Amino acid sequence: MNLGGIFDLTNKEEELETLQEETTKPDFWDDPQTAQKITQRVSNLREDVEKYRKLHAQLEDLQLLLGLAIEEDDQTVSEEIEADLKGITAEIEEIEFKLMLSGEHDASNAILSIHPGAGGTESQDWAAMLMRMHLRWCEAHNYKTEILELLPGEEAGVKSATILVTGEYAYGYLRAEAGIHRLVRLSPFDFNNRRHTSFAAVAVSPEISDTIDVEIDPADLRVETYRSGGAGGQHVNRTDSAVRMTHLPTGIIAQCQNERSQHKNRDMAMKVLRSRVYEYYQAQRDEEISKLQGDRLDINFGSQIRSYVFHPYRLVKDLRTGVETGNIDAVMDGELDRFIESYLKDAKPDTK
Repeated sequence: MNLGGIFDLTNKEEELETLQEETTKPDFWDDPQTAQKITQRVSNLREDVEKYRKLHAQLEDLQLLLGLAIEEDDQTVSEEIEADLKGITAEIEEIEFKLMLSGEHDASNAILSIHPGAGGTESQDWAAMLMRMHLRWCEAHNYKTEILELLPGEEAGVKSATILVTGEYAYGYLRAEAGIHRLVRLSPFDFNNRRHTSFAAVAVSPEISDTIDVEIDPADLRVETYRSGGAGGQHVNRTDSAVRMTHLPTGIIAQCQNERSQHKNRDMAMKVLRSRVYEYYQAQRDEEISKLQGDRLDINFGSQIRSYVFHPYRLVKDLRTGVETGNIDAVMDGELDRFIESYLKDAKPDTK
């Protein structure tokens, strides 16, 4: 089996060598942001090359073992060889799946936002459950997460949350989660323990590189500062460190409250805003705005992409692909791969 073509090994080795030479230049860290992106790319390339070498060595060992077994007519090693081959095949299939993520921004970091629908505490609690579910998925896949904005509900849950997910192909995978998520359960907030249906929207956009031109006229911005709530200590609550930016032509809002410094929050809010404005205009160009901007869909019955039923039976079903599972606890703990992979295999590549 020739893995070189699948891995694009020659080009990756050449790129790795070139970028490693860049990191040794005296002025490499003069631009910290660019330097950080290069070092991340070096790390990703090195991981790919090492994975190829590991799989190649495993295949050579299996070929040698198979040859000896045939020569000595030894049937006892067949199960061992079969098990090892299954493991290698699974890894290769994962690599081939990544090759499907060939959209312009699929390899980018992702900005994930969650907003509850109508329904007050019940929907806000559902939004918090979705936030936890996606954070657990990110943790399981070694993605770094940073909560940029979190507005708690009055009684429980969240009114809105924005999370930066950092890692290769974060957007490529998470764009499969954009849309309306529907929950059916016996409400813990209902005194009569009646069944309730709740909705929440998940919106996903790529983190846009500073090298990509996104025109935002300062005159088109309304910038507000306010006191942060939640985590951050007394200092955060005493000062107007949180920043909310509104892009007046589109109505798009971005806010950040995770830093104590208003300047840092302003920079991060602008980063989120640039990403969302870029997404908006790209979607408008493709006449797919309702599809791509999950937070602009009507958050109600009939527009959901996935249903999570806790009562009267237990089932999670993706309405786009038909994939379903009764292990709802595992899904809520972040086991989303079956849904994400099935959607991405069926969907057209992202061309934004």
